[in-house]
Amino acid sequence: MTRQHVDHSDIVRFAQDRVNLPKDKADAYRAQARNLREKLEGYLKEHPDFSLKKMMLSGSLAKGTALRSLNDIDVACYISGANTPTETTALLDYLAERLRKAFPNFSPDQVTPQTYSVTVSFRGSGLDVDVVPILYDGDPDWYGNLVSQDNGSFLRTSIPRHLEFSKKRKTAQPQHFAQVARLVKYWAKRMKSEREGFRFKSFMIEMILSELSDNGLDFSDYPEALQHFFTYLAKSELRERIVFNDYYAKSDVGSFSDRIQIIDPVNPENNVGTLYTSTNADMIVDAALDAGDAIDGALHAPTKTQTLYYWQKLLGPAFSA
Repeated sequence: MTRQHVDHSDIVRFAQDRVNLPKDKADAYRAQARNLREKLEGYLKEHPDFSLKKMMLSGSLAKGTALRSLNDIDVACYISGANTPTETTALLDYLAERLRKAFPNFSPDQVTPQTYSVTVSFRGSGLDVDVVPILYDGDPDWYGNLVSQDNGSFLRTSIPRHLEFSKKRKTAQPQHFAQVARLVKYWAKRMKSEREGFRFKSFMIEMILSELSDNGLDFSDYPEALQHFFTYLAKSELRERIVFNDYYAKSDVGSFSDRIQIIDPVNPENNVGTLYTSTNADMIVDAALDAGDAIDGALHAPTKTQTLYYWQKLLGPAFSA
C-alpha cells in the first residue's frame, strides 16, 4: 500500500477547496438566521397570540457538517398556544401568515409553505431558510412534534438533544468527525446525480459514522476512515440495527420489519430508515462497493495518473493532487 501520490493531506486540501462551506459564508448564513429570529421576535411583541417559545438553527449548518453547495438552512420554530392548528396544512399556513407579517416588504412568493416547513427566500443572498414548526407542550427537554420531512406526518423530536448528540461525537474526534461526514455527504450527493433512484440522506450517514466512532474507529486518517465507512456498508449490507443509548435504553426500542434500521437517537419509536426499500438499500451497498474498490485501487496504484483516476472515481473529476 502506498501513499506517495495521494495522502491524507491531499484529501484535506480538496475538502477545504471543494467540499467544505467556507467560514465567511457559514457566518453570513447564521447571521441571516439570526435576522429571521429577530424579525419574528419583533412581530411577537405586537402579537402575543403567536406563542413562539424558541427558535434555533438546526440541520447541517448547526452541526458543522454543511457542504459548500449549501443553499438553504433549517431553523426550528417551537410554537404552542390554544389557537395553534394541529393539522399539518393548517399549521404551515398559520406559520406562513405570521412570517409574511413579520416581513411586510417581502412578496408573497418569498414565504412559501412546503410539505414540512415554510421557506423564506432572501433574494439578496439567494439563501432559503426553511422554518420548521414544532408543536411544543412544555417538555423540559424541548421535545415536540415536528412535521416529518419524509411524509408530512408529525414526528416527536428534540432539536437541542439532536445537536447535543452531534456535538458529543464531534468533541470525541475534533475536526475529523465533521470532516469525514462532509466527505461522505459529498460522495452521496455525487451518487444522487449519477445514479437514478439513489437516495441516502445525510442524517443516516451521520448516524452510521456515529456508530463507527462510538465503536472506536479513528477518523484522523481520511483515506482509512472513508474505507472503513464503505467497508461497513458493504459487509453489513445495511442489515444491522443501529441504536444509541444517549437518551434511552436500547431495550426501549421495539421491533421493526424494515431492511434499514437506524433508530433516531432521541426517539426510540422512530426508525430513520423506515421509508427505504430493499432496492434503495441495495443501491447504497452497490455504490459503497464501488467506492471501496476505488480507494483500494488508489492506495495500490503504481503511478500518480492511476492514483488520481481512482480518487476521481470517488470524489469526482475536480479532485487533484
